[in-house]
Amino acid sequence: MASPPASIPDSQLGLTAAEVQLLRHHQHVALAGSSRAASQASSQGRLLLDAGSLAALSAHFDRLIVAIQQQWNMLYQQTQVATQAQSMRAYSAVQDADAEIERYQQILQQIDELQTEWQKVARIGEIVKGMRARVEALDRRI
Repeated sequence: MASPPASIPDSQLGLTAAEVQLLRHHQHVALAGSSRAASQASSQGRLLLDAGSLAALSAHFDRLIVAIQQQWNMLYQQTQVATQAQSMRAYSAVQDADAEIERYQQILQQIDELQTEWQKVARIGEIVKGMRARVEALDRRI
């Protein structure tokens, strides 16, 4: 009869309860739920430490790390794309704002010029009114 696989009590690993639970879960996944010994050890608060179980757990964690790295890379690339797009939108918005400020400054300059012209015309109008009044006064005298 084969000897039972080596196992160790959860409490001897120096892990928190959450970490032990996570380790149990991953050992169960790594062994694809087919190991009766893993289920039995887990029900006794122990984890399997035989070479086969540890190799399966190691391979599982390697796959998990690769999957996490791939997900991280994908998120990093998406972040780069989003950042670049936002940067381009911000640059475009700044250019648009600069163009509008320039346009606004030109409009203000034109308003100032028109106001100056209006003042000149108003002054000339007053002079013309004054001259007209004098001409009418002279006309009445004559």
